[in-house]
Amino acid sequence: MNIGILLALSSAFAYGAADFIGGVGSRRYSSWQVVLVGQATGALVMLVAGLMLPGSPATSDFSWALLAGVGSATGSIFLFRGLARGRMGLVAPISAVGAAVLPVLVGVVLGERPGWLVWVGVLAALPGIWLVSRETTSDRPARARGALVDGAIAGVGFGVLFIALAQISADAGLLPLAANQLIGAILTIVAATSLGQPWRPRRGVGAGVVGWGSASGVLGASGTLAFVVATGATSLGIAGVLASLYPVVTVLLAAGVLGERISARQRTGIGICTLAVATLALG
Repeated sequence: MNIGILLALSSAFAYGAADFIGGVGSRRYSSWQVVLVGQATGALVMLVAGLMLPGSPATSDFSWALLAGVGSATGSIFLFRGLARGRMGLVAPISAVGAAVLPVLVGVVLGERPGWLVWVGVLAALPGIWLVSRETTSDRPARARGALVDGAIAGVGFGVLFIALAQISADAGLLPLAANQLIGAILTIVAATSLGQPWRPRRGVGAGVVGWGSASGVLGASGTLAFVVATGATSLGIAGVLASLYPVVTVLLAAGVLGERISARQRTGIGICTLAVATLALG
């Protein structure tokens, strides 16, 4: 199997595990606090690693990192807005599919020409991602319309994140990735403040928030690093689709660790995603 595919799958695993840990932590503390600690921790890890393993970043690398941070923060903010409004049943799958589709389209515009077997894998992955992410609860039509907007914007945000990360040069080192995480943290504070949401860890719960947020942040940073390296070994479209399989990991961890039930719809989606991965590997 192509090393780029393995790295992209590793990225999906890290992102999915980060979402699972962050989700569990958000059940106990403010989700904004958990996300902020995670992004700050990711920035710190990347900064230390970048200083130990310096690269040769250009100004353009930091520009792409800035755009990636904006995309990451936008995706997260609209996902949380969907969660707060009880619309995750539509927001999650739309955002995940959007995050997969946008890198494919941009890759084609940039000159990537995947073979027919790769296209089969990409097209198969999209309904699989949707089914895995889709909650069993349904929204009323009025709420569903709002969920379409939240999900579409979140999907564009995550898609921009993947596209921008892929543009960072291979010899840039890790400092641009630290900048990406830092920008995400700053924008999270701005968004939380504007929405009146608590983002400062309160006295007495700080250790818990730091623990859950830090674990999620380290995994998220690892996923970002794996994705950046993956785009150097395979196409942006393939890497974007495979990284967007992260909901599969979250669902499986929730079932294995928390004992949550996997619905028939989700089992079907997991099966489709597995076949899509095999097709992309053969392609």
